[in-house]
Amino acid sequence: MPRTMRAVVCRGPRDYVLEDRQVPSVGKGDVLLAVEACGICAGDVKARDGAAMFWGDDVQPAWMTAPVIPGHEFIGRVVEIGAEARSRRQLTEGDRVVVEQIVPCGECRYCRRGQYWMCQVHDIYGFKSHLDGGMAEFVRVPEKALTYKVPRDFPTVSGVMVEPLACAIHAVERADIELGQVVVIAGLGALGLCMIQVARLKTPALLIGIDTNPFRLHRAQALGAQVVLNPREQDVVAEVMSLTGGYGCDRYIEATGAPAGVVQGLKMIRKLGVMVEFSVFEVPTTVDWSIIGDRKELDIHGAHLSPYTFQLAIDYLASGVVKAEPLVTHKLPLEQFEQGFDLVHRAQDSIKVTLWPTS
Repeated sequence: MPRTMRAVVCRGPRDYVLEDRQVPSVGKGDVLLAVEACGICAGDVKARDGAAMFWGDDVQPAWMTAPVIPGHEFIGRVVEIGAEARSRRQLTEGDRVVVEQIVPCGECRYCRRGQYWMCQVHDIYGFKSHLDGGMAEFVRVPEKALTYKVPRDFPTVSGVMVEPLACAIHAVERADIELGQVVVIAGLGALGLCMIQVARLKTPALLIGIDTNPFRLHRAQALGAQVVLNPREQDVVAEVMSLTGGYGCDRYIEATGAPAGVVQGLKMIRKLGVMVEFSVFEVPTTVDWSIIGDRKELDIHGAHLSPYTFQLAIDYLASGVVKAEPLVTHKLPLEQFEQGFDLVHRAQDSIKVTLWPTS
């Protein structure tokens, strides 16, 4: 076992460097993984760019503290395991593992009620200085972490997509899609394209994808969207109204992370419809709340993380029900992390950009 490792380290907003770090030590309840690959999330990029919700302001407490190794979408191979973790987790050296992004405390009111994804402590890999993430050659999985073993032949590209897919499953479940409905998914990044693949399993009458990127629109069509719309080229609200006899869509899932995605959703959803908000925003969004209450009586549902969906995501990817390969567009060595972050920021010809520390 080497004593040092390469790691991407966040020192502060727009201050990310590649460093040599000590390989984490393993306690009796911990597991040490050799990271095979780690995805770069849009939230990682917003944190790098200094989004207030991560660094804190007078409204939102800081979610991110430095120094920390970012990365919460990773798959790894067990290389060391504590004595208690070996029996409790039923893991051995060589097993391949994915890990839920949140490490719940197990003690707050939410954890005690089984609502662990809303844990009051809310430790997530790569956002707090005491819980380093997967943009490194090794990552320590602490005692309270939620781990899942994957098949030996599970593709690495599927491994990095387990976490995004699990989140997408939760968002689609929150939409409560019924047979024969018109469903719109706005924002066709990795999460939105996972949502397309999951929503089609609900057999909607019409599944519509919205994005400003033609590359992602074409990929959405290949993965199951029956109609794709580009707000830069057409009036998407008018198009959805035309496709629904003037009523609007039944379900709208917002995954753009842009205020315009919220506003267009409120306009195009029908009365008594359901809107799901999944995105992480860099800036506050202002809307006409009378649309939600007085004019349409909408159900607005938030969607956060991936409660009880990780195993289903693994099963979907292993069986081919959901495809990971079309989503993982870039595989970069750890040394090219800056290029990877910039690819995600530009969002031109990329979907899921990944770092491969041991390649």
